[in-house]
Amino acid sequence: MARSSKRFISLKISALALLLFVALILSIGLGSLHVPVLDVIKALVRMGEAKYQLILFELRLPRITAAILVGAAMAISGTILQALVRNPLASPDLMGTTSGATAAVVAFITIMNGQISVAWLPLAALVGGCAASALTYMLAWKDGSSPLRIAMIGVSISAAFGALTIYFTIAGPTYLISQALGWMAGTVYGTSWNHVIVLAPWVILCGLIALFQSRTLNILEVGDQIATGVGVSVERKRFLFIALSVILASSAVGIAGGISFVGLMAPHIARKIVANNNGVVLVASAIIGALLLLLADLIGRTVFVPMDIPAGIFTAILGAPFFVYLMYRQGKRG
Repeated sequence: MARSSKRFISLKISALALLLFVALILSIGLGSLHVPVLDVIKALVRMGEAKYQLILFELRLPRITAAILVGAAMAISGTILQALVRNPLASPDLMGTTSGATAAVVAFITIMNGQISVAWLPLAALVGGCAASALTYMLAWKDGSSPLRIAMIGVSISAAFGALTIYFTIAGPTYLISQALGWMAGTVYGTSWNHVIVLAPWVILCGLIALFQSRTLNILEVGDQIATGVGVSVERKRFLFIALSVILASSAVGIAGGISFVGLMAPHIARKIVANNNGVVLVASAIIGALLLLLADLIGRTVFVPMDIPAGIFTAILGAPFFVYLMYRQGKRG
């Protein structure tokens, strides 16, 4: 029975991966210039027309790959936090990570006044996300760090950094406001292979560490006393998982800006499709997060041509009612 269940879950994961692949092929072909599926496949194996290869490899593939990596990073980060804090409403915003990273980037844009290369934006986002999360963790520490204190302090820190973001947006030069607002909305527009090269190692490394440590995450999700009883170093492992979540979310924000709700929605959808085992959920959630952001970006750049609408707007439109639904369901259970 257990073997049959594992096989069924593997089939579901494979189906999700296939769905992502189909969305990838469609996303490559669709745009201001439509590329037929057969020409897409030819171009991918370097057998297509030169113009199609140029469009695919220099314009669309970097953006699509960045969307997949950012979506996966936010989803894995959300999965870790929901298990760690034992709160289904948790997301990278809970630790103040996203808000801290966004505030740091907006501050960088306005204070530096365009005098320093935007290539430093991912580093600024990482510093901001780590600073906000470290502040949350320190303020939540009292003979240990309970999930409830982390959640409460994290919401407050997130609100504070959100206020800082607004301040820097208003205080900065007028001609930089549009760039800051575009970043806050969340978009993978303009990403290149350089962005992918910067982001990919963080997502792969942190994702693999989280996957290999998923059994420990399962134990921590049950409770601190049980985890201590079976020999788990609770604070050390909690710090590890928080660090993984922060790095994933901050690096994603550093590339794509304030993408919202992907880290909330993807883990929930994954748990509905597969089992509650965090090892399986991490894989499914990463695929679903990548799929959500890929589709959001596809809609943003094809439906409203010639405008290119930030993907973060569509994830927010979808995520806001999803969040209300989760709150309503939690209220009924409570």
